[in-house]
Amino acid sequence: MRILLWHVHGSWTTAFVQGPHTYVVPVTPDRGPDGLGRARTFDWPDSVVEVPPERLRDEHIDVVVLQRPHELALVDAWLGRRPPLVWLEHNAPHGDVPDTRHPAADVPGVTLVHVTHFNRLMWDAGPTPTTVVEHGIVDPGPRWTGELPRAAVVVNEPVRRGRTTGTDLLPAFADAAPLDVFGMGTQGVAAHVGLPPDRCRSHELAQRDLHAELARRRVYVHPVRWTSLGLSLLEAMHLAMPVVALATTEVTEAVPPGAGVVSNRIDVLTDAVRDFLADPLYARGVGEAARAAALARYGLPRFLDDWERLLKEVTR
Repeated sequence: MRILLWHVHGSWTTAFVQGPHTYVVPVTPDRGPDGLGRARTFDWPDSVVEVPPERLRDEHIDVVVLQRPHELALVDAWLGRRPPLVWLEHNAPHGDVPDTRHPAADVPGVTLVHVTHFNRLMWDAGPTPTTVVEHGIVDPGPRWTGELPRAAVVVNEPVRRGRTTGTDLLPAFADAAPLDVFGMGTQGVAAHVGLPPDRCRSHELAQRDLHAELARRRVYVHPVRWTSLGLSLLEAMHLAMPVVALATTEVTEAVPPGAGVVSNRIDVLTDAVRDFLADPLYARGVGEAARAAALARYGLPRFLDDWERLLKEVTR
């Protein structure tokens, strides 16, 4: 198949394009949000091809994967036709939850795909055919060493997103362990929450360097209140890191007992961070269980198989 999709979510797309198809990504001269083209910091296969919008009418496209509401208008303008449409929703709803109507709810001929069962439950999709294809991860390998007695956090734009990503919780976790906060827009987060530099450091790394640096930290902390299931959490588990996470959205499904500590009690979570810092052998054992759980549920083969079945269904 030839699949048209926009480069929106680098980590998710990296897994998706490992499949057996040709993946057409629009590219514009400025490589803006609607024409980012191939990833520059992720490893994508040669089957991902860049096509300028003005050439898309001449391209054979079997199916389109939409990820943002305005992409439907781009399909009409750039292709001049509507091949079978799959609307992939990465996020949990915001606003009047659980009564938030999904933009795909009233679009004929669309199959709506969620990345978690929690998201499917919370979005109002109306009569639109809806399913779930859970995340898959390109396995980075069991790289955890835990050599640094620090906690890793991965979040993009923590200052802007604030309570959504649990930025206000960082001081409590920093009291349990010095923090390394990784992600885009993390500079200034320590000052924003009133932490000295020795208790909270910011890092904006290329994706190719991120896993190696995460794996050097003793424990991964996921303070997010309300987003979809963070791929960084699943990646940390693949790295064989012990994880400590809020029991929100899909986290309780992703982190089974023994694979980490999941709770909505901050004291339970911060005590867990202290325990992992104090006992590297304990941290290693829990991290190994986290990796086993992540491989079993979020392994790449299952993810690609699920998508293959869905794509065949919508194009037959």
